[in-house]
Amino acid sequence: MDPAQAQRTARDPDGVDEWQRLVAADARGDDKVVEAALRPRRLDELIGQERVREQLGLVLQAALRRGHPPDHILLSGPPGLGKTTIALIVAHELGTPIRVTSGPAIQHAGDLAAILSSLAEGEVLFLDEIHRMARPAEEMLYMAMEDFRVDVVVGKGPGAMAIPLDIPHFTLVGATTRAGLLPGPLRDRFGFTAHLDFYEPAEIELILRRSARLLDVHLTADGGVEIAGRSRGTPRIANRLLRRVRDFAQVRADGVVTAEAAQAALALYEVDQRGLDRLDRAVLGALLDRFGGGPVGLSTLAVAVGEEAETVEEVAEPFLVRAGLLARTPRGRVATAAAWEHLGRTPPADGAGWAALVAAQRAVPPRGQPGWPAQDQLFGPEA
Repeated sequence: MDPAQAQRTARDPDGVDEWQRLVAADARGDDKVVEAALRPRRLDELIGQERVREQLGLVLQAALRRGHPPDHILLSGPPGLGKTTIALIVAHELGTPIRVTSGPAIQHAGDLAAILSSLAEGEVLFLDEIHRMARPAEEMLYMAMEDFRVDVVVGKGPGAMAIPLDIPHFTLVGATTRAGLLPGPLRDRFGFTAHLDFYEPAEIELILRRSARLLDVHLTADGGVEIAGRSRGTPRIANRLLRRVRDFAQVRADGVVTAEAAQAALALYEVDQRGLDRLDRAVLGALLDRFGGGPVGLSTLAVAVGEEAETVEEVAEPFLVRAGLLARTPRGRVATAAAWEHLGRTPPADGAGWAALVAAQRAVPPRGQPGWPAQDQLFGPEA
């Protein structure tokens, strides 16, 4: 099961779909509608991602001066950070139309050939989740990106023949949440590659202020700070929390999104001060209360929580590791001191879990020396 499927099929301890989690980074149906209205249209309206914004601006300005489509662009990073938004900005800055599709929608080479042959000169093709494209279509894309030509095979068996088909010069903008799954030949054909990082709280506050203006929501400064601190550094989650707090403020308060309203609303939706929801706290709670902070194996932890191992690994663990609340070690999952403090628990006197984490770190030889493990051996597979 791939990560996207794991997130869509996961269940929290009370039987609620992961797709319904308030802090899920994947887009839902209502998110897509609202995001379309909130997305910035120009590069100078984009908040955060300063390095990517400056680099991409140079690429686009140079292409406009040359009067030629820019190099193909690859955007990677976790969901909800603005890859689709940047693709739409690219088309707007170039003054060209954009064709939007996704990797899972292209299952045959003929599907891709039909799209490519219908593009206009200089058009932008946005291919979301490009790592999930079928292999035959992927191999056709190699030639299209490099030579702007595809070979359409007609017939079968000995009588089959390949008909070369020239296609207009276009700019491919690929987006992926799993850059490591892209084949090397495909990655090498992108002239510009950018990785989107999680946003700082101050940047999330600016995004919330802009969204509040567009949604006609009265957001106070302290209300923005409160929501930003629980948004996991992800604009999509921040905008979703803003809408839920707005609903609470309109129904149970005076319509103003203050810090008090945000605290009450997010307590109702069970999103705590660090952005953890019920599933996250269930994983940490089981690790602390039942296993003394670890180390404990993934499958054992999943059984204790009542979830599939893939759900714990792909849905809950990435944020817990990034927040410094959980560590992956060769001996299993271990809670950090911050996890004990966050849940208000007292670590056991022997500190077995923390000792295992320290011992695992000390056992690693210097980088580059014999015995140096790969990242997956130290921290588990990249999520």
